[in-house]
Amino acid sequence: MPLHWHRRDLRPADNVGLAAAADAATDDAGTDAPDERADGDLLALFVLDDALLAHAGPPRVAFMLEALAELRGWYRDHGSDLLLAHGDPREVVPEVAVASDVDLVTWNRDYSKIARERDSAVRRELADREIDRASYDDAVCHAPGSILTSEGEHYSVFSYYWRKWAERDPGEPPAAPDADRLASPDRLAAVEAAKLRNLDDPIPGLDDLGVPEPTADVQPGTRADGLDRLHQFCDGPIYEYDDRRDDPAAAATSRLSPHLSFGTLGPREVHAAVEAAKADAPDDDARENSEEYRRQLCWREFYAQVLADNPDMPTTPLKDFQNPIEWRDDPEALQAWKDGKTGFPIVDAGMRQLREEAFMHNRLRMIVASFLTKDLLLDWREGLAWFRERLVDHDPANDAGGWQWAASVGVDAQPYFRVFNPVTQGERHDPDAEYIRRYVPELRDVEPDVIHDWSELSPTQRQRTAPAYPAPIVDHAERREEAIATFERARGDE
Repeated sequence: MPLHWHRRDLRPADNVGLAAAADAATDDAGTDAPDERADGDLLALFVLDDALLAHAGPPRVAFMLEALAELRGWYRDHGSDLLLAHGDPREVVPEVAVASDVDLVTWNRDYSKIARERDSAVRRELADREIDRASYDDAVCHAPGSILTSEGEHYSVFSYYWRKWAERDPGEPPAAPDADRLASPDRLAAVEAAKLRNLDDPIPGLDDLGVPEPTADVQPGTRADGLDRLHQFCDGPIYEYDDRRDDPAAAATSRLSPHLSFGTLGPREVHAAVEAAKADAPDDDARENSEEYRRQLCWREFYAQVLADNPDMPTTPLKDFQNPIEWRDDPEALQAWKDGKTGFPIVDAGMRQLREEAFMHNRLRMIVASFLTKDLLLDWREGLAWFRERLVDHDPANDAGGWQWAASVGVDAQPYFRVFNPVTQGERHDPDAEYIRRYVPELRDVEPDVIHDWSELSPTQRQRTAPAYPAPIVDHAERREEAIATFERARGDE
């Protein structure tokens, strides 16, 4: 009897590990009654891990619980159920496997350091109990280590990785298991594991887990929402994606990142939908826009393979410097950045979108990260920690890679001397200040040119124009020069 351990793969279809468990399952081919359900033996389990819950912000926990409820509903609609346990997976998974008379446990791999250590411990415990175990690469179209340089190393330059990634076929998404492969209610009733929740209990709420309600309006965590967004995006917006993706006021991006992060959508099914849209593109320009979105899917996998090769990436810079970078210790500036009260309108709009929606437009992620690390000269790990707490789509590989890129300390990173000018970024990407005025109500009645010139206004002009909005907390030109000098000292250039 197989057991599939769901983690960041909260879906039945395009699930490599679940499909493998279904292949190993048996069904009762000898059922005589035509209306009687066949008695399969595939069990499905999810473990609420306190160690991971402690590092997940309320938006992510809320999204996950909604995804779990829908996944359990799918199993129940197919005559089975999703087993829920609460505890340390290193103990719970082997205990459930033994109590359920399981001979095979499958799961899909994570690439973070904590996940790999956890999975190694589970693997050892299962081996000690003589239970077979198998893990699969499911969260990416192409597994880390399957695309290497001619020297057999992981890629550190995205453009080279993309060339090889783009020409590879990820294959067809695996189908969801047939109902006759899933464990029937009778089989589930026979499972006796001390740490399992009662199958009649609802999915636990945030209060049950000691997690506060998110202050943000979190997007739905259901697979149904993900599929709807995918289909709507591929029906039209994808054909203008590259042309409009840097416009934060436009609804030009897919908002699929939370679904890819939690696995309510699979990477192969998203890739297949994008390829189908590309094939149906009405002209060459639309086709090129579709290809650019496909390129963004590759960025996820680029950072996944970097993390797989460098498990300390969330805490350790990947670029070597001769001397330590002299990050500032400025709690007040950090708090102003978190609160969206830096006095730089485009920065503050991005930080307030994060607070309101547990999401931030990708262009804004780059702008606010550059501002933290170059204008405020604060450690990129402070920003990563805030994103981990606030983003519903937090991903250890993507976020660590993105923050190291902005801070000029990672692979294929922004050069240290290239510092985003927040005023220029606002003028270029939000010229009418539509995005800024959406999230910064103090400036809602201010003209766009005045908003973009905020750092040039006198204190009297600011007080007369928008008295509730703060003055800039730093001088960008001065901090740009200081940032460059700081990195040159780290490089040993001075």
